[in-house]
Amino acid sequence: MEIIILILLLVIAAEVTYLAAESYRKNRPVSQAPIFVDTSVLIDGRIVAIAESGFIARPLYIPRSVVGELQFLADNSDSEKRTRARHGLDVINQLQSIATVDVVIFADGVRAEEGVDNRLLELATNHNGALCTIDYNLNKVAVVQGIQVLNVNELAKTLRMAYLPGEKMKIELSQKGNESHQAVGHLPDGTMVVVEHAHKLIGSIVEVEFIRALQTAAGKMMFAKVVQSVAGSKSQVRKANRKTAEEQAIPKNQAKPIVNRAKGTKPVAPVEVASSPAKPRSTNQRTARSSLQKQQQKAQGKPAPVRRNNRRKSPEDSLVELANSQ
Repeated sequence: MEIIILILLLVIAAEVTYLAAESYRKNRPVSQAPIFVDTSVLIDGRIVAIAESGFIARPLYIPRSVVGELQFLADNSDSEKRTRARHGLDVINQLQSIATVDVVIFADGVRAEEGVDNRLLELATNHNGALCTIDYNLNKVAVVQGIQVLNVNELAKTLRMAYLPGEKMKIELSQKGNESHQAVGHLPDGTMVVVEHAHKLIGSIVEVEFIRALQTAAGKMMFAKVVQSVAGSKSQVRKANRKTAEEQAIPKNQAKPIVNRAKGTKPVAPVEVASSPAKPRSTNQRTARSSLQKQQQKAQGKPAPVRRNNRRKSPEDSLVELANSQ
């Protein structure tokens, strides 16, 4: 009986051990699978900000062959490649200084005879890990081989703003803002949009133009202005300019029409009074003297000489002729 009980206990212990090992094996690829970092990601440098934010919970494996490739580029004669490679080495130091990220320099050899890209694909397949890269071609090959890819460019594209300053769209204004002249609407993804000078349009759908975006710890907020108000202000400016031009075209100093009520003649056409200073008296005396000579010649029966003068008459000459005719 004791032997049977002992055998049963051994069987139960074996089953428990097997179940625990199987559970650990299933959970390990999800939580502890390494992320192999490519050379392009280290040269790019944005992975430092991602690591500092705490979103990388898995260990980062930087193969020794990747470090060797950066060292080779750092000794290159091309100054641009040399600068970028040195920046990649500095990124490795920054990742190692972050306490929340486990960075491991994986010893796979200084040089990869088959190429660094092929070495990364082989390591990710053998260790059931993921590949972090921004190389377009390497990304495609890894997806074909069934390797999980963490692309920094795709992450940045996903997190970028849906609407940039200057773009327009129609939104519904639902409530008042913090200021008395503001109204608040929301984008389809829930982003709050504060519209300036739109408190009278609450409850309606208006077309707005985005001015700027504000990213805070509480979320993203965008500011906009109503497109209709902008068009209205421009039309008002055009009307004001047109009115000013019309006022400038009509002279303010204009003489009243002279009407001879005693004789019942038709009113004389109005004469414009020049706002410019009058000419010297010598010109008026000369004009009056010439008019007197013409009258004397007409009284003696002599035809007055005809003078062709294409010069435009001044307002003073017109006044003198009008006075002489009357």
